[in-house]
Amino acid sequence: MIVRKLRLQRGWSQDQLATLTGLSVRTIQRIEQGQQPGLESLKALASVFELDVAQLDGSEQQEREMRGNEMTDRSVLQVSMEEQAAMRYVERLKGFYYHAVSYFLVMCGLFVINYLSNPEYIWVWWSALGWGLGLASHGISVYQPFKLFGPEWERCQIEKRLGRKL
Repeated sequence: MIVRKLRLQRGWSQDQLATLTGLSVRTIQRIEQGQQPGLESLKALASVFELDVAQLDGSEQQEREMRGNEMTDRSVLQVSMEEQAAMRYVERLKGFYYHAVSYFLVMCGLFVINYLSNPEYIWVWWSALGWGLGLASHGISVYQPFKLFGPEWERCQIEKRLGRKL
């Protein structure tokens, strides 16, 4: 998550960061999703972000916390829970937008094919309906207009399971 935060602060895409570091885009994606990078990858990322490998790895932060020192000058490298949640939401929102655009483009293409091949029977409505339901489901999962099973419900269920009263 630190790599993602630093990349976004500089306004770089994953492809740009991969080009600057000499790593593959897939490697950047894995690191941003929380997979532990190798030493060579850390060195490449640290040089691009002009940081020490220890700062990027988080080991220096852990050492200071164990000693009781505060990290005042390196607070930029910490990713808060709110920032992580916002990044996850934006990633899901981006996925929904890609889904909606691909739906629109494919359905337009299918309507053209349907019109050119058999204009008497419009079979593409079935595809539009099926995929449209999937798109609607995706939109509901991203925007959550009905908070049926939201965090409050989860908390109540956990409290109930543990036998605590609210």
